[in-house]
Amino acid sequence: MNFNHFDQHGNAIMVDVSHKQPTMRIARAEAVVQMSAEILSAITGGTIAKGDVLAVARLAGIQAVKKTSELIPLSHPLSLHHVTVDFETLPDSSSISVNCIVKAFERTGVEMEAMTGATVAALTIYDMCKGCDKSISISTIRLLYKEGGKSGVYQRREQ
Repeated sequence: MNFNHFDQHGNAIMVDVSHKQPTMRIARAEAVVQMSAEILSAITGGTIAKGDVLAVARLAGIQAVKKTSELIPLSHPLSLHHVTVDFETLPDSSSISVNCIVKAFERTGVEMEAMTGATVAALTIYDMCKGCDKSISISTIRLLYKEGGKSGVYQRREQ
């Protein structure tokens, strides 16, 4: 397996993408926040003491996308064109699915940006609710879809 974040001497490097042509890059990632039914009800009912959990988590996720190159050492700073962070409440599993979509016309993909946005939004849900229940967990952080660039389209297949 060839990892392109290392030079011939094994040193970590930022991949040189200067020779690539910009294309539209799109990625969608998910993080799942699991909690008690009571906490889920409080979030959807707007009764968490710290305020509107999902509104704050959405802003945190968008901000995280913009900061990805500062958080992930070898990622490239990108000129982003669109970011969404959306939530799906899943009452049957007492969880919230956080979805982050990122678009950019760039030389490199936006998968890390989408995964960072979904993860930080999920962490923000935990932060805003931890005073009520510290057993909330975050799982299933994953890339669901990407398109653009040499590798083309990736669509996650459910296992």
